[in-house]
Amino acid sequence: MHDNQPRTSSPDILPEVITRYLAAHRAHDIATAITAFTREATVIDDGNTYEGTQAIGKWLGRSATEFTYTIHLTGAQQTDATRYTATHHLEGDFPGGSIDLRYQFTLRDGLIERLVIEP
Repeated sequence: MHDNQPRTSSPDILPEVITRYLAAHRAHDIATAITAFTREATVIDDGNTYEGTQAIGKWLGRSATEFTYTIHLTGAQQTDATRYTATHHLEGDFPGGSIDLRYQFTLRDGLIERLVIEP
């Protein structure tokens, strides 16, 4: 296997900071979720960009109340030393009713520096 090849694995491949963020996000615990990000982190979701923990906190608050849904981690992949992808299946009262989303994390200094969420 080459070092630049993605490694698909079970969810336990994910670093603690990512699992802490995902658990807090599922529980709508914004205060805990925000501690997983660097101060100047960027989140890109649904075509919108949120920069910095204040903007990310507002995004987390809105995403927690906009729709009701269940979220299940269906896979995890490590791309390189700082990049991970967590694939989730969501079902709920949002348009379409169900979707698979890739949460693509980039870490820096043990925290999430960038998160891109897309189908």
